[in-house]
Amino acid sequence: MRYRPIPAVVYKQIRKNFASELAPKSLAIFNSNDIYPISADSTLPFAQHRDIFYLCGVDQEESILVIFPDAFEEKHREILFVKETNDHIAVWEGAKLTKKQTTELSGIETVYWLSEFERIFQELSSQCDCFYLNTNEHYRQAVETQTREDRFISWCKNKYPAHKVGKSNPILQKLRSVKTPEEIAQIQQACDITEKGFRRVLSFIEPGVWEYEIEAELAHEFLRNRSKGFAYTPIIASGNNANVLHYTENNKQCHDGDLVLMDVAAEYGNYSSDLTRTVPISGRFSDRQKQVYEAVLRVKKEATKMLVPGTIWKEYHIEVGKIMTSELIQLGLLDKKAVHDKNPAYKKYFMHGTSHHMGLDTHDYGLLHLPMEANMVFTVEPGIYIPDEGFGIRLEDDVVIQSEGEPLNLMASIPIEIEEIETLMNA
Repeated sequence: MRYRPIPAVVYKQIRKNFASELAPKSLAIFNSNDIYPISADSTLPFAQHRDIFYLCGVDQEESILVIFPDAFEEKHREILFVKETNDHIAVWEGAKLTKKQTTELSGIETVYWLSEFERIFQELSSQCDCFYLNTNEHYRQAVETQTREDRFISWCKNKYPAHKVGKSNPILQKLRSVKTPEEIAQIQQACDITEKGFRRVLSFIEPGVWEYEIEAELAHEFLRNRSKGFAYTPIIASGNNANVLHYTENNKQCHDGDLVLMDVAAEYGNYSSDLTRTVPISGRFSDRQKQVYEAVLRVKKEATKMLVPGTIWKEYHIEVGKIMTSELIQLGLLDKKAVHDKNPAYKKYFMHGTSHHMGLDTHDYGLLHLPMEANMVFTVEPGIYIPDEGFGIRLEDDVVIQSEGEPLNLMASIPIEIEEIETLMNA
């Protein structure tokens, strides 16, 4: 791995917290992701399933984690199964984790080779009444692919039909939403790498460059700072492209007088950051662009103040909508008489949400009906999109809710004020 891992003691505590939520005589199982095929012998780069990574830090395919607090033998209360290296694998792919390395990463003493899984699992199944299986219940999930976890669940239910079944995901939704100090440090590192990339492109952007050239500059800076690359598919949207919320073609030339919206961020150690900045391709904002930019920035600043313990996500977005409505009226985009609550008029120009949980996933786990808590990490990303004027502006930072006062901005050092951006672009 190119990143510096979180200490094993952190994973020990996370597993302890998870185990405390299980019913008596219950066993929980977690599988790694597949390596997904493209065609022929081509595959996508491996990306570890975030749940197993969160619980043990193992970043390798074909790994299985078992948590069984009531196992008869103490050694079987936490088990990792990993793929054994053979001569062929060592030559063609490089050696896989040894048992010792697995223990050092995870803090789990009992490590078996994957080939032993069915035998050991059969033994453990006779000691438990319930299997906690791991399904994807995120509010944005729309997965059609059958995952390795899905195949295991089908196998397990078929082989052990008399066992009860519990759900791991609600427990993980709650646990993963509140970050440890070590997790926040990983996210901060991702944010710091993102800052390096953003400052680099400020001196690179000028009329005539192509969106994909900006993407290339960012990718280079991210990789040279121990990141695997972008935390999500990058959006480099110049001119009217910014009015396509998830524009990812990044294949247009940037023109004098236009803005370029960049929703781009680095990952670090499987933790995400999430940044959006909008800058003038010429290095100077027009008067109208400044008006809209400052309106978005004011909404962002006011929204950030509301991210405190006890805030309800849905109510927060209603209040942000009121602030945005006022700004849109001042910009002449909305008529005060046309504004009503049942069908918010501001949605014509600001059609997405303002904040989402962030962490191991860019749109991270979090139960939206529960009040916000200290050490949750959220984005703050208002925007105003005006196709008729040929530009859109979105601004976004990542913040950590504090026990008291306003949240901590992990991107506070990344330029956002108009004067600083123009100064850096014209240096």
